[in-house]
Amino acid sequence: MSDVVTLTVSAKPKPTVRVNPQSSIYIGDTITLNCDLQSTGWEFQWYKNYDYLDNQNIKQTNKLMVKVDNAGETVYQCKACRENSDYYNSDNHHCSYYHHIAYRRSIDYDFVEDVVCYETELSDPVKITVRGIMKAVVSIKPDRHAFIEETVALRCDIQGGGDTQSSYSWYKDNNRLYNYEGTLHTEQNLILWFVKNSGFYTCSGEFSNISDAVVLTVSERPSVLSVSPQNWLTEGDSVTLSCEVTDSSTDWTFSWYTVVPYRDGLTQIKNTEYVMYVELLSDSSRGSGGSYTLSPSALHHTGVYVCRGERGEPAFHTLYSNPQPLWISGESPPVSLIISPSRTQHFTRDSLSLSCEDQSNSTGWTVRRYTDSEGVLDCSQWGSVTGSTCNISFLSTSYTGVYWCESESGENSNPVNITVHDDDVILESSIHPVTEGHPLTLHCLYRNTNPSNLRADFYKDGSVVQNQTTGEMIIHKVSKSDEGFYHCKHPERGESLRSWISVRRPSHVEAPFSELMLISSVVTASPYLLITIILLVKCYRARAHTDEDRIENAVIEE
Repeated sequence: MSDVVTLTVSAKPKPTVRVNPQSSIYIGDTITLNCDLQSTGWEFQWYKNYDYLDNQNIKQTNKLMVKVDNAGETVYQCKACRENSDYYNSDNHHCSYYHHIAYRRSIDYDFVEDVVCYETELSDPVKITVRGIMKAVVSIKPDRHAFIEETVALRCDIQGGGDTQSSYSWYKDNNRLYNYEGTLHTEQNLILWFVKNSGFYTCSGEFSNISDAVVLTVSERPSVLSVSPQNWLTEGDSVTLSCEVTDSSTDWTFSWYTVVPYRDGLTQIKNTEYVMYVELLSDSSRGSGGSYTLSPSALHHTGVYVCRGERGEPAFHTLYSNPQPLWISGESPPVSLIISPSRTQHFTRDSLSLSCEDQSNSTGWTVRRYTDSEGVLDCSQWGSVTGSTCNISFLSTSYTGVYWCESESGENSNPVNITVHDDDVILESSIHPVTEGHPLTLHCLYRNTNPSNLRADFYKDGSVVQNQTTGEMIIHKVSKSDEGFYHCKHPERGESLRSWISVRRPSHVEAPFSELMLISSVVTASPYLLITIILLVKCYRARAHTDEDRIENAVIEE
């Protein structure tokens, strides 16, 4: 009797797929899948969305690393196999190779599986959900520009994240931010109290990338200087400079300065375009309330002004204000600015001569110029100096500005606004203020053309005052109401720039003649002549009375 052999047949083993990380997977993340099986000596096959991963670059191991590049759900499974030694050949083909061949050719799959490889069951499917990238965004209130000592609120919002974020990270200039207690700041809102420094801020959520940087610019509060009613004045007019700080508080006091040429000991201010030097006005405290009034204005008030606010103890200062020029013309300045050619508007590429003609025996006269882009500069910095004359050989539009003569002691000539035009039309007008009652003649000049052959429209403060007739406009008796900005325009050649025409009142007005004035002059001349005149007046009145009586009697008799 032969021995009885008991064959124990066990069920196929079944691997398990394990995923790391197990949750919160986003596009761009790398996940690791492990096909776990208790015994050893197996080769592993991977399936994605129930399709075999037939990729020769994937090693047949129990570990699969995948970098996800699409959002959505993906199902992974695995299976293990090992070779039947009876079918192992010299080509070192592994079990998976034969399985691939059988799978591809659709031949007797069961036969191959039974003969070539021992396989496990397919693992249970594991579903992996990949989320899209959540983007962190920083917002700032009230604005990305703040003044020193202001409070600024920043907020970190996660786009597409809903309420999934339980912790946030904040960075300034790539450095992690901490609370006042010394712990990391993890709140969604970041409050900056009494902000002092500029910087760029970023944030991130628990499941998001780092946001784009948002720049917060912090600066001192500026002062804003304005002029009322205007920058161009006639000596005797009233003008007010107003200094304001861009905030709602009212406890500011102000200091006033004038721009002067460089010398040792001056305060330097870096303007947007250039560096300027300022000097505190001797009566600066007069405008501590924010308004500095000149009434009446005088010729020596011509200049460029700035202001600055301060408050608190110790004092907190604003930035210096924008510069504001005041140009004041007088009737009898101590020096005259002589311009050749004698007009305020000039063509580019022309030459220009400016001279200081002294009337008061002052010394050290210098031609100066003010432009918005360069500030106050002496002739030596933009022209050629010969004595008290400044020459420009080749004009360009950069020479547009206000010119005047100034002595070492601070006396000024009348300022002249000179403009240089690159087009073909300029306005020829009076260089100096026109006195009321005097005539004013304006000409429209054209480059390389006889002005008498062309016509032009003339404008005052933007409105037409004379339609096309000739290239000339005459105001026979100028009044104060004629003061303003003038320009001319040709329909084909173009239009000129604007020129300010200043009108001043006469220094004295002739009083009307009266009998009282006559008697006063007579008394001064001779008391005897006065007695004679009185007697003659009495005789004239008595004779007139007698003639009236005769006329009345004649009427009665009739």
